[in-house]
Amino acid sequence: MELDEVRAVLDALVPVGPVWVAGGWGVDALVGRVTRPHRDLDLLVRAEDERAVLAALDGLGYAVETDWRPVRVELVAPGRGWVDVHPLRFDAVGAAVQAGLDGAEFSYPADCFVTGSLAGVEVGCLSVRRQLAFHEGYEPRAVDRHDLALLTDLRGPDVNPGGAPR
Repeated sequence: MELDEVRAVLDALVPVGPVWVAGGWGVDALVGRVTRPHRDLDLLVRAEDERAVLAALDGLGYAVETDWRPVRVELVAPGRGWVDVHPLRFDAVGAAVQAGLDGAEFSYPADCFVTGSLAGVEVGCLSVRRQLAFHEGYEPRAVDRHDLALLTDLRGPDVNPGGAPR
């Protein structure tokens, strides 16, 4: 998925409400530049905005390919890329929860929603600490090792691998 397509998707979602870029594009947003090729764009959206997000993506020519609601919905625009939509339920203080498979839940503390930039445009994304947490518990692929190296560099010397101050 190319940067121009990512920008087109994000621009189309501006009227819908806030979205946050996660996964590989989220790492690139934290770094502030494209660091590798990407198959898809992972987007975190407010659960109440999911219908409007899917309608906006339909308007761009994206069609649902994988529907695992309430966990995620993956859409494809042949020849352009995939968008993986992850709906989140937010509480009154800005923390969120995402449904997982088999009844699991993923927590997002309020302070993990930060900003980065893609092509000089500010975008919502996940913090370094939260991105690192989501890379735990599985055998990393080459793209994961690439992203982890970038996240480790961003984490800096004053933070341990778990993200807590030393």
